[in-house]
Amino acid sequence: MGALLLYDADCGFCRWSAATVLRWDRRGLLRPVALQEPEADGLLEGLTTDERMRSWHLVDGDGRRYSAGAAFAPLLGLLPRGKRLARLAERFPRSVELGYEAVASRRAWLSRLVPAASKDRAQSLLARRAASS
Repeated sequence: MGALLLYDADCGFCRWSAATVLRWDRRGLLRPVALQEPEADGLLEGLTTDERMRSWHLVDGDGRRYSAGAAFAPLLGLLPRGKRLARLAERFPRSVELGYEAVASRRAWLSRLVPAASKDRAQSLLARRAASS
């Protein structure tokens, strides 16, 4: 079983970011799941709505859940040529978390920087990958 990448479908920057990761995932190990989908409820059981929507999440093939900056190392470990970056993320978890928080707290602003056409292409890719799994 592959991993599930949970993202905020209402956030243009989040959709664009998730699609960027899926493009890197040439082996098709990741399946996107919008946080707004009923499937996400079971995967994020125990988290409040605010905790669910505050960040992205990764659920690996063994059912382990990672959120926010802590999800980068396991995600990068799944991606082609991502092992070295995964080891860096594991070695500097606080820095990764701070970097994640800096971006996540500005995602509405960052979304305005992503062209509409890029968001549309991202949405199409997310829909195709979600349907193909």
